[in-house]
Amino acid sequence: MRAIARELVAAVEGLAAIGPLPRVRRLLLPPAESRNSEFSAVELDDGSIGLSFALLGGALAQLHAGKGAGIAGLPALELARRYADEGEGVQRMLGFAAINALTRHLYGRAGYTPPPARGSMGDLDLGPGDHAGMVGLFPPLVKQVLATGARLTVLELREDLLGSHEGWRVTRDAAELRHCNKVMSTSTVLLNDTLAELLGHCRGAERIAMIGPGAGCLPDALFERGVTLLGGSWIVDAEGFKAALAAGMPWSAHARKTAIARDAWPGAAALLARAASVQR
Repeated sequence: MRAIARELVAAVEGLAAIGPLPRVRRLLLPPAESRNSEFSAVELDDGSIGLSFALLGGALAQLHAGKGAGIAGLPALELARRYADEGEGVQRMLGFAAINALTRHLYGRAGYTPPPARGSMGDLDLGPGDHAGMVGLFPPLVKQVLATGARLTVLELREDLLGSHEGWRVTRDAAELRHCNKVMSTSTVLLNDTLAELLGHCRGAERIAMIGPGAGCLPDALFERGVTLLGGSWIVDAEGFKAALAAGMPWSAHARKTAIARDAWPGAAALLARAASVQR
């Protein structure tokens, strides 16, 4: 897994070739107790914002206790490198948010805007003949999947959620994903070191979508490993987003869902070249 982390860091290190990179302006946190407190964010001094899931290992509580203090003013690339470190989870989470923020910075400099998503299920185009895999139980999506006529297998760690239902089942056995021809997962697998195992069980899948607000990194390393779509959140109203996040309110009205398909991705190298040409 850390091989993937090192590649994602190396991808944003390539931005140094196109000129000075921004520093961290601030850490953006939701209230410690809120139904909408799943994500934190790092804002750079050019206004770029990168999100990361904040509930693993009590990370949000640690951030409120001061674990994220001191990152303001750091070179964004220095913070991003913490994602590939062997250290504690909070610093890796902050590093991943910085990677996402630097990716947004590159997109801005290269004039690239990710295409809009066509729905909430990673543009998997499910139908009656499909067997969908879902990494993590997302109740609102279950109904959407079943409405397409597809079967559904959910990979979930919570014991109280395990079991069989009409048309779908919840299991802890990741190997059962090998029966699924289309799979969706959140970007949390990039934080909990489970992506390599997940992809190992999905070699027979024709489509693998990684979705969620934290899916904002350069996708080259993921596409090379079999992911076929990266679906993230593109913040269109930064001030509205920051106000909603700080208040513990839903912020989806200030962002839009995106879907970068592997076969339509121009490649990080092309975007870096485009950004470099703009600087001349």
